[in-house]
Amino acid sequence: MGHVDEQPPEASPAVRVIAMPADTNPYGDIFGGWLMSLMDSAAGSVAARHSHGRAVTIAVEGMTFLRPVVVGDEVSVFATLKSVGRTSMKIDVEAWRRTRHDDRSYRVTRATFTFVAIGEDRQPRSVPPLPAE
Repeated sequence: MGHVDEQPPEASPAVRVIAMPADTNPYGDIFGGWLMSLMDSAAGSVAARHSHGRAVTIAVEGMTFLRPVVVGDEVSVFATLKSVGRTSMKIDVEAWRRTRHDDRSYRVTRATFTFVAIGEDRQPRSVPPLPAE
């Protein structure tokens, strides 16, 4: 579990959405696959922007669900480019929830997504280096 004093990243989220009843599993909890798809979309946005084109998910590492998400929660997904190879990019992704009637946010999951940039021929293509900080 996270700490009570944890804070979401300062950056703007790549994705922000309200969890709806249609996003639940048969028990009424938010479906983990729904959350993973939001995270994949957020990472894909970062990968496409950095590589200036199409990029595809090839791996997800360390997917850990820390807290549940419930219907009505605002879910914010943050994605940060962490490393770049010749054709690949590793993107750290975190999802945070904020209940409808509270200002506090809680980290609900995190993972590292690996994307490969591909060209029109669907073959890997080179990507720019990581920007200097």
